[in-house]
Amino acid sequence: MKELQQSDLAIHELIRQEEQRQADKIRLIASENYVSTPVLQASGSVLTNKYSEGYAGKRYYEGQQIIDQVENLAIERAKNLFGAEHVNVQPYSGSPANLAVYLAFLNPGDTILGMALPHGGHLTHGSPVSISGKFFDAQSYSLDRETGLLNYTTIRETALACTPKLIIAGHSAYPRIPDFKIFREIADEVGAILLVDMAHFAGLVAGGSHPSPVPYADVVTTTTHKSLRGPRGAMILCKEKHAAAIDKAVFPGIQGGPHDSTTAAIAVAMKEAATDEFKAYTAQVLKNAKMLAETLMSKGFQLVTGGTDNHLMLVDLTNKGVPGKKAAKALDAAGLVLNYNAVPFDIRKPFDPSGIRIGVCAVTSRGFTEKEMIFIGDKIDSVINDTENVALHAEIAEEVKKLCSAFPAPGLEHLF
Repeated sequence: MKELQQSDLAIHELIRQEEQRQADKIRLIASENYVSTPVLQASGSVLTNKYSEGYAGKRYYEGQQIIDQVENLAIERAKNLFGAEHVNVQPYSGSPANLAVYLAFLNPGDTILGMALPHGGHLTHGSPVSISGKFFDAQSYSLDRETGLLNYTTIRETALACTPKLIIAGHSAYPRIPDFKIFREIADEVGAILLVDMAHFAGLVAGGSHPSPVPYADVVTTTTHKSLRGPRGAMILCKEKHAAAIDKAVFPGIQGGPHDSTTAAIAVAMKEAATDEFKAYTAQVLKNAKMLAETLMSKGFQLVTGGTDNHLMLVDLTNKGVPGKKAAKALDAAGLVLNYNAVPFDIRKPFDPSGIRIGVCAVTSRGFTEKEMIFIGDKIDSVINDTENVALHAEIAEEVKKLCSAFPAPGLEHLF
């Protein structure tokens, strides 16, 4: 980045610092990952210079001969990867993708039913602080207090009582696999559209390590980063009968021209996700998550649902006597980066909740296996048991840095 260095030394230096941070720390934020150098190159290409309102063959600007091919490649690769009838690759991110689905099927005031935010749902699934909760009659379902699992009998009863026009399945902090078939049956019984938000587990679906919601849902939304290892974009997958409504909702419904450089990066990521190497990666994600969960539970940590079936786990620190925010900050100082998170039926406030959320996608992308998961579990335990020990945190941070030096991060190989 010599030109950037000469033009804007301050931004150049900050980017370099962020590169080093991502190289030297163990990144356990469930919504983060590393993208490959090809994805980075496509994201930073001259395609960012183009404006392309509309869709391939139906643009409102000239000079789209190349852009149309890029977008069509991204679409076809996504359709083949997920077995979808129709794909829109233009949403700027996951939240606008969900909003576009609402615009396609709902009117203000219509009832929607989604997983409650404190129980693992997402802001855009009907949280009162989100537009999804302000514009619609947002009802929610919760996890079972005893098991921490989805209770489909209760979900069905809630749906029958509130008769939603749209039901949302999917999550941002639920460590188990939703039963998409039962959600489909409930939606059919109440005459609702079924939306599955697979932003967190889309990569696992692509790699064959997680059941696909595509055969069951009317519409599926996903970000293209997280477990999918693509750029910060989004896609909407749907049945062909909903294609026109979805496309119209995205453009001109909620946004203008797509970010063409992101579209190209999505195409690259879809090609990578169709490889045997990616399948092996997602299989290792599950192995790593299970090993880390077992390691933590062996040390007395309480995991919501008692384990994990996907890439993440939710840890309730109540029995450790450490609030989630304090734990997250101490762990960050020790080179272990994750986020504090509410747990089901949390008695603490969202900005200082009782839990932490841990994901293993990024470390698996670096090549970490079960052995490294045991190391991570041990270090998390050491920090949580001594959150005030600054010297210990610094010592662990050096151990983490040494370990990371043996596992070059994708896209950052030039630092190793």
